[in-house]
Amino acid sequence: MSALEANQTIENQVQSLLAQMTLEEKIGQMTQIDFSVISVENGQDAENPIDSAKLDDAILNHHVGSILNTPTTPNNKAQPIEKWRRMTQAVRETAAKSRLKIPVIYGIDAIHGATYTQNSVLFPQAISMAATFNTELSFKEGEITAREVKASGLDWNFSPVMDIGRQPLWPRLWETYGEDVHLASAMGSAYIQGHQGGDFSAADKAPTCLKHYVGYSYPLNGKDRTPAWIGERALREYFLPSFEAGVMAGAPTVMINSAEVDGIPGHANYHYLTEILRGEMGFRGFTVSDWEDIIRLYSRDKLAASPREAVKIAVMAGVDMSMVPFNFSFYDLLLDLVKSGEVPMTRIDEAVARILRVKYQSGLFERREPDLPVAGNFVTEAAVEVNKQAAREAIVLAKNDNRILPLSKKASILVTGPVANTLNVMNGGWTITWQGDSEQLYPKDKLTLLDAIRQKTSGKVTYVGGKSFNEEINIEQAVTEARNHDLVVLALGEKPYTETMGNIESLNLDPVQLQLARALFEIGKPVVLVTFGGRPRIITEIADKANAVVLGFLPGMEGGLAMADILFGDVNPSGKLPISYPRNSNDVTLYDHKPIEAFESNQYRPLYTFGHGLSYTSFETSGLRLNKDKIALGESVEVSVNLKNSGTLTGKEAVLVYLNDVAASVTRPVKQLKAFKKVELKPGQQETLHFTLTAQDMSFIGLDMKRIVEPGEFKVMVGNESVPFNVMPN
Repeated sequence: MSALEANQTIENQVQSLLAQMTLEEKIGQMTQIDFSVISVENGQDAENPIDSAKLDDAILNHHVGSILNTPTTPNNKAQPIEKWRRMTQAVRETAAKSRLKIPVIYGIDAIHGATYTQNSVLFPQAISMAATFNTELSFKEGEITAREVKASGLDWNFSPVMDIGRQPLWPRLWETYGEDVHLASAMGSAYIQGHQGGDFSAADKAPTCLKHYVGYSYPLNGKDRTPAWIGERALREYFLPSFEAGVMAGAPTVMINSAEVDGIPGHANYHYLTEILRGEMGFRGFTVSDWEDIIRLYSRDKLAASPREAVKIAVMAGVDMSMVPFNFSFYDLLLDLVKSGEVPMTRIDEAVARILRVKYQSGLFERREPDLPVAGNFVTEAAVEVNKQAAREAIVLAKNDNRILPLSKKASILVTGPVANTLNVMNGGWTITWQGDSEQLYPKDKLTLLDAIRQKTSGKVTYVGGKSFNEEINIEQAVTEARNHDLVVLALGEKPYTETMGNIESLNLDPVQLQLARALFEIGKPVVLVTFGGRPRIITEIADKANAVVLGFLPGMEGGLAMADILFGDVNPSGKLPISYPRNSNDVTLYDHKPIEAFESNQYRPLYTFGHGLSYTSFETSGLRLNKDKIALGESVEVSVNLKNSGTLTGKEAVLVYLNDVAASVTRPVKQLKAFKKVELKPGQQETLHFTLTAQDMSFIGLDMKRIVEPGEFKVMVGNESVPFNVMPN
C-alpha cells in the first residue's frame, strides 16, 4: 500500500468512527488526565497502583483519550518495566471494554531516554547532545528511546524540546539544543526520524511531541513561565524554524508554550496555533496543552473571567487536547459550551479527528498488549555503547594550558567540589524523578566522576567532599590534602532542577564554590576545572587560573566514565559549545549577533565562543572554495573545504560552515551556522568535505514579514577562511 493509500484508509477510518461517536465520547478524547486520577494512594510504591473503579470512571464514564505521567503525583518516580507493562495493559483492557473501543494514548516525558522506567538507558541531555554536533548520535538516541518507551508499554513521548536556548538564565536551557537555529533543527529532526522511523506504528517506534510551541524559551527575566517579548520578525527568524523542521520531520503532536508572548498566553494564541502552525506550516497532527495551562488562563493569566471562558478561549484558539490534569473539569465545561452553542460542533470534530488520526497512525487500534518484548529491546549492550559514545562526544575541552591533559594514570590526585560524587548532577531534571535530585534512586552500577577517576588510575586518589551537592566541604582539609597531591580535579556546577524550581537570579556560582576554588589556587598546585550543570554558570575567575577547563554540562548516566576517559586520554575530546559561554552574568551576546552588538565599545567577547572545543590532536581547515562566485536568485552554492589532522592522535572534528549576508534591507547577523559535518581522521589524514548552501540558507524575513533572498554579496566562512559570492538580480 502506498503512503497515499494508507493515509486515505486512515482518513476513512477516522471519519467513520467520528460519525458513530456521541458528544460525550468526543469531548473525552480531548481530555488528558494525570495518573493520580486513577491511582491508589501512594501508587508509586504499590505493586498494583491502579484503582480499577477510578480507571473505569475515567475511561467508561468520561471517555478520556489520554493519560500521562508516572505514579503518583506529587511523589512521581521511575517504575520497574514489568510494572509499567501491567499498568498500561490494564488501561488498554479497560479501553477495550468501552462502547467504541477507542484506545487511550499514554504519554510520558522520556526526554533523554525512558526517564520514568527504572534502569533505562539515559543519554546526555539535549544541550549535551547538541555539543556532539553529531546528528547520527541524535538519530540513535531517538531509536533507543522509542524502543525502551515501547518496551515499557507506553505510547507517546513528550520530546524533543525544539525551543531555542538563547536565554542562559532560563532553567530549561539544557532541554534545548542550544542557541543556534540550524543546529537545533538538525539535531531535533534527526531525533524525530530515529524515534519514529518511516512508520511510527511499528512495534519499536513511537510518536514524538514538539515542545513548547512557541517562544517559551526566551523569557525576558530568565525565569520559567514568565513573559517573552518577541516581535513577529524575530519569531519567524529564530523561534519558528526549529518547529517547522520538526513538522517536516513528521512529528504528529505539538505541546504548547506554558507562558505568554507579547501579552498573549500560548494557549490563547490563535495566530500561532491556527494561522501559523496549521495555515503556514501545514501541521496536521494534534496540539496538547501543557500542565494545567487552560485553567491558568483564568487562575493565573487573568485572560478569562471564569474557568468556563478559559476552556472556550483555548479550544477556539486551536488547543485540541487539554492536559487538565487532576479532574474532569475540562470535560464538564466543554460539554456545556458545546450544548449551549458557544463552541461549534465543527471545532470539536476537527480536534477529535486530529487525535483519532494520530491514534490510528500510531497503531493503537491494533495494539491489544505491549508490542515489544523486554528482552533484546531494553538496556541492550549496543544501546549502552551508543550512550557512552554520546557522553564522550558531548564533553567540551575548553582550555588545556601546556597540555596538562591528558593526565598520567600514575599521578596523585585530589578530587573535590560539590559535583564530584553524585550521578544526579550529570543527569539533571527529568531523571527518575521530575527534579532528578533523588540520588538514592539512581542505579548503583553507574560511576560518579570520583568513582571513574579511581577506576582509571593506579595513583593515589583522595576525595574531600560530601555525598550530596549541598553537603559542606571542609575547605581547610581540601587545601591540606592538595599540598600532598600532584594536582587537583575541582568539580563545580549546579544541582539538578527543571522548570520553575530551577529559577535563579544570577548565573554566578554559589559563593562557597568560589571560596573553595580561591583557597586551592593559593597553594599553586595545578588545577583541572570540571563543570557539570544545565546552564553556563560564571566561572571566568576560576577558568582564568585553572590549567585546564572541561565543560561537562549534563552528559547523562555514563557521564562520569566519559569524563574520566577524557581526563586520562582514553578518549580524544571532540565536543563543541552549542551556546556562547558568557564571561559575566549580564554579558549575554550570542554568536549570531547583529553588527551593532560588536561596534565601537560593544563587543562579542564571551568566555568561550559558540563552536569552541579543543582536541588532543590538531586539525586544520584549508582550501575553502565555491563552485561559483555568481549565482542567480534561487540557485544553490556548492562548498568544499579540506580538513587535515595535523597532530599525532586520531580524533574527531566537527567542521562548521557559516554564512553572512553582507548588506540587506533588514540587519543581518555577522554570521549564521548553515551546515556542519563531524568526521574522524587519523594522524596526517586529510579529507575534503562537501556542503550545499541553498536559497533557503541565504534567506531572511524581509520588511513585509515574508521570507526572501535579496541580491548582493554573501560570505562563506569556515575556520580562518572566508570566500565571497554574489547573488545576481533576475
